[in-house]
Amino acid sequence: MYKLVVIPGDGIGREVVPVAVQVLEKLLPDLQTVEAEAGWDCFQRHGSAVPDATFQALLECGAGLFGAVSSLTGQRVVGYRSAILQLRQQLKLNTNLRPVRSWPSISPRPGVDLILLCENSEGLYCGREHWESEGVAIAEWVISRDATQALALRALEVAKARKARRITLVHKANVLPVTCGLFRDTCREVLEGEGWAAELDERLVDLAALQLVEQPEAFDLIVTSNLFGDILSDLACHWSGGLGLAPSLNWGQDIALAEPIHGSAPDIAGSGRANPLAAILSTALLLRYHWQKPALAKRLEKAVENFLLEEGKADFGFETTRVVGQGILAAL
Repeated sequence: MYKLVVIPGDGIGREVVPVAVQVLEKLLPDLQTVEAEAGWDCFQRHGSAVPDATFQALLECGAGLFGAVSSLTGQRVVGYRSAILQLRQQLKLNTNLRPVRSWPSISPRPGVDLILLCENSEGLYCGREHWESEGVAIAEWVISRDATQALALRALEVAKARKARRITLVHKANVLPVTCGLFRDTCREVLEGEGWAAELDERLVDLAALQLVEQPEAFDLIVTSNLFGDILSDLACHWSGGLGLAPSLNWGQDIALAEPIHGSAPDIAGSGRANPLAAILSTALLLRYHWQKPALAKRLEKAVENFLLEEGKADFGFETTRVVGQGILAAL
């Protein structure tokens, strides 16, 4: 029996998550779901962006689907911290897996098939900021050997599952020799120790960004730190059709939280225009990597491919959420 904590979150998360759950129930008829809260709206109601009950539900079920969280750009609210950052850090979801592949009809370039793995709990996202003096703010960049080793071990697991031809480490050790140097050296130690020396290469993050624009099909498995992974994955998802088709998996030991990369999109929330494909494809990552059901994951991704081949697009105006959801269910 499979259990899933369903956390719609903010904005369009409340529209795309129910569609993704319907699709997952089609593949796993015995799926049990538990509703939970998290996000900015939750904070406004309860004074907490992630209630204790949500953490407890995820720990008990071991799997969740998170919709979206509203980002408070340019303002600070006392007591509020991003729900998804809290979930990643407190549940030790230290690896973020973000695949990018060409999809029929909507991708601007064929032949792209890569996975980006990034550390999910440290870097600049650790939340350590302070004022050093008037007009001078400091943010700390945290890299630890333990978290980096855990990421490298996950990279080995993914590389084996997809029969990867190459692993590319992305860093900025020429400018940050202590932190990025520790990241690079730790990853190399783990990967080379498992026989990947010949298939392992490196890129400085700025060059990696250029090459993801110029020749994305040259990459296979990219391993990098938190901030770099966040930026590069948003850049790379252009080749798969944009954020509306960009899934991810927050991945820990015996626990995982699927999450579409797109935000809460308040400008279209409630309009019916939200594309549920990123949320649907995020559940495929749960199936493949957490529940160890690769055949079901492949079946779901094939349904998405067939739907796009038949329809030729994934934007149906104010009917997008409904039409895409029903189309994937029919394709299954």
